[in-house]
Amino acid sequence: MVKKIKIIWSLRAEKDLMIIYDYYAVISLKIAKSLILGITRRVELLKNGFVNIGQKEILLERKGFEYRYLVYRNYKIIYRVDNYSIIVITIYDSRQDPEKLFDLTG
Repeated sequence: MVKKIKIIWSLRAEKDLMIIYDYYAVISLKIAKSLILGITRRVELLKNGFVNIGQKEILLERKGFEYRYLVYRNYKIIYRVDNYSIIVITIYDSRQDPEKLFDLTG
C-alpha cells in the first residue's frame, strides 16, 4: 500500500503567498489569483510521489537538510521532504539577492 504524500505549508510559506497575493491584487485580482493558483498547483505535483522532481537548492546545502525547489514564473518554491510529508518552506522571488534566501529559511 502506497502512503499518500502530505503537503505541509510552513507559516513562512503561507505568509509569502499572502504577500504575493496582496502585491499583485493592487494591480489586478485576476493576476493575483492566477499566480497563487499556479504556485499551489505546482506544489500539488509533489503529491503524486514525484518528491524529488525539484532541483536541489545549492544555496542551502549548509543548512543540514536537503532543500529542493520548483519554479513557477519568477518564484522558487523551496521545500524539503520529511518521510511522507513535503514541507513547503518559503516562496522566494528569484529576482532578489540570493543570499536573502539563506536568511528566509531560518
